[in-house]
Amino acid sequence: MIRIHPDFQAEQEYINDAYSVLERAHDEAKKLHKMVESGKGGTHQARFEKDVIADQVNKRLSQLDIGDASLVFGRIDQRNEESDNETFYIGRIAVWNENQDPITVDWRAPISESFYRATGRESMGLNRRRHFASRGKKLLGIEDEFFGDDIIDDSATPYFKGRMTLATTMEQARTGRLGDIIATIQGEQDEIIRAPLAGVLTVQGGPGTGKTVVALHRAAYLLYTHRFPLEGQGVLVVGPNKVFLTYIEQVLPSLGEAGVHLAVLADLVPRVTVRGFDSEEIARIKGSSLMKDVLRRAVKDRERPIREELTIGYGLQKLRLSVEESSHIISEARRRYQHHNSARNYVRDSVFDALAASARGGEINPTKLRTDLGNILEIRETLDWMWPSLTAEHLVHDLFGSKALLVNAGSPSFSPEEIIHLYRERSSHASKVLWTEHDAPILDEAQAILGSRNGFKEEETIRTFGHIVVDEAQDLSPMQLRMLQRRSLNGSMTLVGDIAQATGAWAHDDWNHIIEALPSRKEPRFAELTVGYRLPQPTMDVASKVIQGTPFGMNPPVAVREQGEIPRFVKVETPARLLGAVTALTRSELEELGSGTMAVISPDRYVDPLTQSLNASGIEHGLVYEGALSSQVTLVPVGLVKGLELDVAIVVEPIEIINGERNGIRSLYVALTRATRRLIIVHSEILPDALQH
Repeated sequence: MIRIHPDFQAEQEYINDAYSVLERAHDEAKKLHKMVESGKGGTHQARFEKDVIADQVNKRLSQLDIGDASLVFGRIDQRNEESDNETFYIGRIAVWNENQDPITVDWRAPISESFYRATGRESMGLNRRRHFASRGKKLLGIEDEFFGDDIIDDSATPYFKGRMTLATTMEQARTGRLGDIIATIQGEQDEIIRAPLAGVLTVQGGPGTGKTVVALHRAAYLLYTHRFPLEGQGVLVVGPNKVFLTYIEQVLPSLGEAGVHLAVLADLVPRVTVRGFDSEEIARIKGSSLMKDVLRRAVKDRERPIREELTIGYGLQKLRLSVEESSHIISEARRRYQHHNSARNYVRDSVFDALAASARGGEINPTKLRTDLGNILEIRETLDWMWPSLTAEHLVHDLFGSKALLVNAGSPSFSPEEIIHLYRERSSHASKVLWTEHDAPILDEAQAILGSRNGFKEEETIRTFGHIVVDEAQDLSPMQLRMLQRRSLNGSMTLVGDIAQATGAWAHDDWNHIIEALPSRKEPRFAELTVGYRLPQPTMDVASKVIQGTPFGMNPPVAVREQGEIPRFVKVETPARLLGAVTALTRSELEELGSGTMAVISPDRYVDPLTQSLNASGIEHGLVYEGALSSQVTLVPVGLVKGLELDVAIVVEPIEIINGERNGIRSLYVALTRATRRLIIVHSEILPDALQH
């Protein structure tokens, strides 16, 4: 006989009532929105006030629209010596009834902290903590934890609160999008989420520890707690690629925060579309901090005195600008101005001052002279030679399109043989330039050196943010870190990542170099997530073997899910049969999968052949380039799988992953730690030593 919690019906009724209050609040907000929309006309002040009200109403509507997510997920009963015990229901957002009594309190509110932090040793004033397992409005189960007289046994390491709710959440099929964890946040996660705003917080977390979702919840918490000034200053979340951004895009709106700016670094550079890829050799050069000096010399190369005296006819006179005078103007402009484009008007005015001074008797007015001669070809050519108005993309395109300019600007930072790797033929049209991911921080550095042009201040001024969250920070190059530093208004940042999963051209072996490159107004802080929630222990055991004995394989996370399917190894007799074997496995796994998601993770060279094989077999699938797990089956090159999670993963040819990547061991570790249910490893070649039985 199934035992039903004695409070089950009462709690279901409370949840129903909470949803009714939410619906009424939503209806009232919609009515107010219509009233504001219909109120057109009036004075400028009245229209401005209506716009402000409309903006606030839109934000509230967005917060009240929680979709299919559960509104209420917990309850706390507090001891109160002076009066009766107080009860608070913890929810996704705060809602109040018509008497302004709280029906639910926001999970980020100070009163909610004990729901996440209380332990048997430190009850934080609680008698009881109650967890609700629910699906939307429907209550599925109740789990109680009682405090006092050591009723809670938290002696186990690690200790988990709300085990039933946590287990239910972990067993759910993946949807292809990351979900929130507000119902199951554990103590070490909550400490990071509620950490102080100021300074740089670095969070190290292994596979499945929830570092990404914790960072996003931290962004939502900081916006709630520090609404002023963060709402005005902005919060930026930086991901490693577009696939990852699509994967996480639903988390913050589900938490009632839709105004956070999600971007990859390339999105932060105006007018530029990134489509190309660099080899690791070129990416290493472009990512070096020495590139800032190369760019400064490249700008300096465009600040030049004239080669011969300029002579301009003006009425009956000949006006002159000598080489020496032009050299003095250049020197003064460099001395007076920090940014290149800011000095353009000074150089122009100084040229006309010098021309006017060369007239007989000095009777010519420089301002009138500029009006009369400012548009003649000789003057324009002289100014563009001495001090051109430059865009970042114009400067970098010209630099990379000339071996001579590269060698000149590259010395002494790089040898001619190194810097010449950046050469590529100039394109005839700016829209045809193939910019790469590693060009973005170079363009950004160039923009910082050049400054904004006249008339383009809003577009070309680098925007700053009150807080920046960076995921997969362990892969960032020095130039990418400089790009982030420029966007930090006050040095407030959260970096999350895993050194063991560092891959690519600038993979770091520790956090020190990363932290040293960022703002240091406050003492940097470090936190570590030690518990893995996503991976079953058998999968973690296999993946851990790959990095054992490496400098970054010391502390794999402890898996909550002690039981799980043992990873399966499939040996294919010959390489010629590999594609067919993977296709057949995909079909058989798909038949058992149900509503979950599956990825085929392979070295780059197998992506196109596997696409053709899957198509020929009639297996519908998506390519990760075109969307983050938007299909039930997705084909993923190993370089783009980082950060994703799914139910089933088929990893193809592990030895090729190791041999084909600069950090191949860590790339394989990433691939092996994506599946929450079942991991299958398919190979025709010999397995790496660590994976041999």
